[in-house]
Amino acid sequence: MQFLPFVLIIAVFWFLIIRPQQKRQRAAQQMQTTLAVDSKVMLSSGIFATVTEITDDYIGVEVAEGVSIKVVRAAISRILPEDFGEETEGELEDEATDATAAVEVPEAADESVEETLAKYTPEPVQQAEKND
Repeated sequence: MQFLPFVLIIAVFWFLIIRPQQKRQRAAQQMQTTLAVDSKVMLSSGIFATVTEITDDYIGVEVAEGVSIKVVRAAISRILPEDFGEETEGELEDEATDATAAVEVPEAADESVEETLAKYTPEPVQQAEKND
């Protein structure tokens, strides 16, 4: 009877901490085994990439056009859908037009850069001479 609280604490510890961790490890291992070349992935650092090479020790990913790096398998945190990041050229142009339309361009300034700097630059402070 005196061991019952000890057993309950172990059971609660098992169900709240150890069991969920094992599930996460199994899911990560399954995700890493389903990787294929040309899969779009997100690295644990938040970098989006495309898988270019798979070996036992590392995975080669292309992070930008012509820029490939090698990462350990554990660095892959998520496999993204195939259509992730694909937008039509028209959508991008519309977004760019909308963004530039909202920017207000100030009128030409009445004073030159030198005049503005002279106005806001403090005068140098002269140190008082010491008399010994």
